[in-house]
Amino acid sequence: MFSVVRFLFLVMAGVAFISTTAQDSTALYKWEVSSKKTGEGVYEISFSTTATQGYQLYAPNQELGGIKTVELLFPDSAITADPLFGETGTANRFASPIFDQTVVKVYEGSTTWTSRITIKGRVPATLQGSLTYFYGKGEEFSPDAPLAFSVALEGGEKVAGSKVSAIDIHNPKAPCGDEGTTNKSLLTIFLLGLLGGLIALVTPCVFPMIPVTVTFFTKKSTDRKKGVTNALLYGFFIFLIYVLITLPFHVAGKAISPEIFNNISTNVPLNLLFFAIFVAFALSFFGLYEIGLPASFANKADSKSGLGNIGGIFFMATTLAIVSFSCTGPLLGTLLVGVADQGAWPLTVGAAGFGIALGLPFALFAMFPHWLQSLPKSGGWMTDVKVVLGFLELALAVKFLSNADLVIQWGLLKREVFIGLWILIGLLIVLYLLGWLRIAHSSPVKKFGVLRIGFIVLFASVTIYLLPGLVNGRLALISGFPPPRTYSLNPPERKALFEPLHNDYTAALARAKAENKPVLIDFTGWACVNCRRMEENIWPDKIVDSLMRNEFVVVSLYVDERKKLPLQEQTVEKLSNNTEKSIVTVGDKWATFQIENFGATSQPQYAILSPDQVLLTKTKFYTPDADEFIEWLECGLRTFRGSK
Repeated sequence: MFSVVRFLFLVMAGVAFISTTAQDSTALYKWEVSSKKTGEGVYEISFSTTATQGYQLYAPNQELGGIKTVELLFPDSAITADPLFGETGTANRFASPIFDQTVVKVYEGSTTWTSRITIKGRVPATLQGSLTYFYGKGEEFSPDAPLAFSVALEGGEKVAGSKVSAIDIHNPKAPCGDEGTTNKSLLTIFLLGLLGGLIALVTPCVFPMIPVTVTFFTKKSTDRKKGVTNALLYGFFIFLIYVLITLPFHVAGKAISPEIFNNISTNVPLNLLFFAIFVAFALSFFGLYEIGLPASFANKADSKSGLGNIGGIFFMATTLAIVSFSCTGPLLGTLLVGVADQGAWPLTVGAAGFGIALGLPFALFAMFPHWLQSLPKSGGWMTDVKVVLGFLELALAVKFLSNADLVIQWGLLKREVFIGLWILIGLLIVLYLLGWLRIAHSSPVKKFGVLRIGFIVLFASVTIYLLPGLVNGRLALISGFPPPRTYSLNPPERKALFEPLHNDYTAALARAKAENKPVLIDFTGWACVNCRRMEENIWPDKIVDSLMRNEFVVVSLYVDERKKLPLQEQTVEKLSNNTEKSIVTVGDKWATFQIENFGATSQPQYAILSPDQVLLTKTKFYTPDADEFIEWLECGLRTFRGSK
């Protein structure tokens, strides 16, 4: 069995990965960092720490087992450090049994390490970097949490903060626009959760459990009323368990940057991680192995199922959730990852819908036991469900790989390649349902029922619909999911698609002043689905296109752009909420600019400013209605003309 306990905490692990911008609070050693200018572009950076009782801190300037005991890293190649550290403090030496009696140098008391660095070009006001080091205790040799530090540099160039005083999000010149984001409504997410739960219900891990469990409750109880009550509790506890899974996200959302949920969907390592996991899910659905929690989890839960009435029922529900994980995990994971950028409550609402769909049938069949006779018999059709779901998981895996590809601009999954892979997956589903393709333990197709024929027609239609995408044709029904038409092997002529200024807000303001036009800011992202939908379905509208080309200076600011800023623009900024944020990449800069001035972390978000950066209207979020977007643009234009 392929154990994935960590799956339930997958996004939480990603949260921790993204948010590591300062020294981990669990670090064994605490450091003070200071700098001293010794020449033009030359500084001494000092790292001081006190003793930690019972532990030994490995001194710098050693390489043990091919590993540098201390290493100083910087985010920019313009910064170079002398490979040798200066050291102060009382050091001890001993022959280490870990490294074949090699004599090693350690500190057991206070010590200060100094590194001489040189900066080419203009010096930033704040230097950012990380210090990695090792400590030991007895035969232990372990890395501590890396020290992510920032230190002021004498004579460095200061960078203006992201907050623009002229932009007042609470008092725009005109009231037109949106009050908040218009992502998927909670009702939509809840319904998607219900759908996922219903699909999970007919998988081989769950479906056979319905009659067995309901019969257990009805026969074991002293009367029918008691049996129904117990089954209702059982269904409720299934719902509760799936809701409880999302509680850590609420804690993370409060403890970490407000951008964290958006970063989950745009972070490259996380998208690659999701790609690998969804491929693993698909292979599991194909029958290569089973994904599940360790048997010890199920055994512990099962052993407690006899403890009291309510407690026993809760552990029975927990046992079901554990043993059915190989089928429910991928479905629930797909839902959670799909809404992870929208915050903790959408995650909870989606999981609640999933839990209701999974738990409600147990309660209903206990109340009406004669319904059990109408259930279809378990059989090969459930294997077909799993295999088709496996192909769909592969399609989702392609999407996550595409997200990473778009952010980094590798050019691996251009639009035609992406759509070609989806066409291949659709074709394989059709061949499987026709019985021409056999996978794992699938049975030969003996007859074609109405439901099977319906799904063959559905997937064949979708596959045929995708074909124009091979020549970069428009695909309105799935706009936003494939890469944009500009990210193509054969991109359209430049005149055919409107192209805003790219990440150059300063140039946009300068042009707006010169041409006496308002600025239209488009906060967007490479991995933003709704951004692509707007660009492919709303921007090409004749009136929208004309307004954006002729009446506004439009600039697109990519909040997930991973290109590094010039060294002198890299800084640590104190935000309005009194937290500090490291600004290293272009995306860091524009994400912070959006939060500080427009109070949002979701994309797309559109804002209309005068050339002197006065907010003319409320901002606008995603809308599938071109007329609504036109009305907002024209409102901003009227406000600009009336304010002159």
